[in-house]
Amino acid sequence: MKKNRLGKTDLYVTELCFGALPFGPLQKNVPVDECTNLLIEALKAGINFIDTAQMYLTYEPIRRAMEATGIRPVIASKSVAGGYEDMQKAVEEALTQLNIDTIDIFLLHAARIDESVFTQRAEALRCLLDCKARGIVRAVGVSTHSVRTVRAAANNSDIDIVFPILNLSGLGILHGTRDEMEEAVKDCIANGKGVYIMKALGGGILIDSYKQALDYVRGIPGVASVAMGMVSPQELSYNIRYFNSELDETDVIHADHARKRFIVVKILCTNCGRCRETCPNEAIEESGGVSVINEARCLTCGYCVSSCGEFAIRMV
Repeated sequence: MKKNRLGKTDLYVTELCFGALPFGPLQKNVPVDECTNLLIEALKAGINFIDTAQMYLTYEPIRRAMEATGIRPVIASKSVAGGYEDMQKAVEEALTQLNIDTIDIFLLHAARIDESVFTQRAEALRCLLDCKARGIVRAVGVSTHSVRTVRAAANNSDIDIVFPILNLSGLGILHGTRDEMEEAVKDCIANGKGVYIMKALGGGILIDSYKQALDYVRGIPGVASVAMGMVSPQELSYNIRYFNSELDETDVIHADHARKRFIVVKILCTNCGRCRETCPNEAIEESGGVSVINEARCLTCGYCVSSCGEFAIRMV
């Protein structure tokens, strides 16, 4: 599989990045053994890039897959930590649970925050830069849905890696349009930032336009990789064949299997509002004294699940 350099770093990653969110407890909650086996298959097939996060709770299968194969992929993680100590704990947690001495990429996990993230989380960023200086993090960056954040990252000398949302229909993009996000991404690339893309299929919404959607993001010069969430050997195989230019007219992606949706169980909802504050797509609204998910805006990331202390949000 083709590999690309991530910006000015010494990291070379496969064009297909394995997104570890969907098989974890925030979404499909696939048994750990099955997650491990899927990652083993991905690593053996040549995928060398895995994207995860502190909140995804998927470090264990990644560690087990590395132990089983002896293959050490490039690993990107991220945390919503806002302070120095909390970010330090997040990095240490990743190193410990993955059983590694250095993590390749660590990002500010800042889906819905605008460019103020770099001041709001200045101490967390300082921690990551200190970790980089100590050699336990190789590259530092930001994960975001915000056009304004991507623009600011393009001119921020502390940022090595940018992980923005971008897709054919502009789904989930905040503080600007699809075209504006594309231009901000190009600015990052022109300034030497490593860029890989999330939600190229809009959380599954664009599955029926699979090829057109992926051709769009892959057609942006300088985009190093595209993170694709995968939960089954069938999805893995289909994505590998696409990125290796091996698909033919007999290949069919089973769209119904790929689709998912989240609901709020009203009887359990206490209307605390945490899910509305957490949702990076502003897809959760208050209605009748409870939270309700607007499916037209929901990108099925599952971040709301972890925010709900009443376990009222379920994937169906």
